[in-house]
Amino acid sequence: MIAAVFVLLVIGSAALKSARHAEPPSPVAIPTFAVPTFSPYTPKPFPTSTSAPTSNPRPTRSSSDSSTSSDTGTTTSRPRLNTTLTGNTLYRAGSLPRTACRATATNVFNDAQLKSLILKTGQCMSRTWSAALGRVGIDFAPPHYAITARGGRGACGDFPQRGSIVPYYCPRNTTIYASTSAMSRGRGNQRGYGSLSSWHGAIIGMMAHEYGHHVQQLSGLANSWWSKTLSSRTLSGRLALSRRYELQANCFSGMWMRSVATSYPIPPVRRNNLFYFFSNVGDWPGYPRDHGSPPNSGRWFRQGYERTKAYQCNTWLASSSSTS
Repeated sequence: MIAAVFVLLVIGSAALKSARHAEPPSPVAIPTFAVPTFSPYTPKPFPTSTSAPTSNPRPTRSSSDSSTSSDTGTTTSRPRLNTTLTGNTLYRAGSLPRTACRATATNVFNDAQLKSLILKTGQCMSRTWSAALGRVGIDFAPPHYAITARGGRGACGDFPQRGSIVPYYCPRNTTIYASTSAMSRGRGNQRGYGSLSSWHGAIIGMMAHEYGHHVQQLSGLANSWWSKTLSSRTLSGRLALSRRYELQANCFSGMWMRSVATSYPIPPVRRNNLFYFFSNVGDWPGYPRDHGSPPNSGRWFRQGYERTKAYQCNTWLASSSSTS
């Protein structure tokens, strides 16, 4: 069971490279790895159900799980979910459906405007991911949001953490926490994301990464990762697992940004801004190697954006060099 108080930090250890005036595209390669052995997703009529958000990790259903209708007395079997890291049911979901989600004019240095855009696009993310998860029988519940200008304290501790600017997802109460001013302007000696890109889509891509952690929670990836982390006997092993986990969330972010590219809109120039942005956040010298190098950060975002299918985000089958 995933530790309730474990805080999932977003990309990098809050150390950003020095700001640059230009925002050129990042010339990164697409990761390659063996394709999973399961068959591509084919839509099937699964039973539907609704469930309320819970602070506890979602249980794994077995093939014997069933529900009984009080009206007919019939029993309907639920599909068995694979919650493992390498063969998770989520990987059968295919591409995300195209979603209409037009961004409003937003100044990232205006706290009220940025908060409004984060909450609006969060609703779009829920529409998109709920449809994709529903295809393969994964129950869906949207995350909660705690977005403030200066930060505060939540179920997993201070947000942002001391000396940090990053938002984070708390599995204890399935809530995404963020300080708009810390993200855009920075905090202390940490530069804000606004120093890399003043375009609001970059920060929304960051929030899509946090939403990716919620998807990992719903699908059982989070529990499987944490169980494996607890069983790892070395710090290097635990850090390697953390990097694969975080880089997968980058890939999910790329998938979602691609799903709204037409309506947001994200023209080629802005797409290149995203590639540049994600290639300049990650693990920098002097910080824990728990999120992946900046080049690999960019590679996995681009993987999701360009290859679009969920199984292409299976970082657990990727080479160690592409998840370093």
